Amino acid sequence: MERWFSEQVDQTFTTFGYSHLVMLAIYVVVSLLIFIRHDTWKQSNFSHNLIRISLLSLLILSEISYQTWSIIHGVWGDGSHLPLHLCGIASLLGVLALITYHPKLIKITYFIGLFPAAIAMVTPDLPHDYQHYRFWKFFVHHMAISWTSLFLIVATSVKITRKDLLESFFYLVLYSFFIIGFNRFFQTNYLYLEGPPIVGTPLDWMGEGLSYYFTLLFLTFFVFSMMYLLYKLIRKYT
Repeated sequence: MERWFSEQVDQTFTTFGYSHLVMLAIYVVVSLLIFIRHDTWKQSNFSHNLIRISLLSLLILSEISYQTWSIIHGVWGDGSHLPLHLCGIASLLGVLALITYHPKLIKITYFIGLFPAAIAMVTPDLPHDYQHYRFWKFFVHHMAISWTSLFLIVATSVKITRKDLLESFFYLVLYSFFIIGFNRFFQTNYLYLEGPPIVGTPLDWMGEGLSYYFTLLFLTFFVFSMMYLLYKLIRKYT
């Protein structure tokens, strides 16, 4: 158990290895169940609240346990453990959205949580395999973020428009400017705005300098647009 929570890397994570594929399969199956059972979440208060509380618990416990682990091992201050990455913000907004059901929070959480968390699971920046706490925290947390984004759409009557797409994108751009300043001042790399992570990801193909920023901007808008089309498809069958 001590090694399970340790900082030492004994079993290295392998992208698209057995453990990775199992986690992706679990994510896909549960996502489909959330979508298929959308009528249940709308018509049964018990089922709705059960999923709501479960997702809320996963989000909160994942973040608290990670911050605790970081502090215990003395790595919290290395500039990578604050919830300032996109999935970290999506997690915090997801918690608020599940508590308040505020339409604007639900819309923003959908755009910054569903695909980004799924993409992170496909190309994880993760040193540990399934024998370590960090592996389970990473996948459970990112699954919960994405599932929350989907659940809040299929289980409520919130409607998303093109205006909401542009507004969410605008908020993310504003947040990015804040993070650029934060990164420069504290020598961090939140949102990977200072460059791609060490572990190989599609960000390695985005160029350098201004080209890197413009490519990220274009890619983000493209992803948001695809998510809007996905929303229209979801609404067609819910």
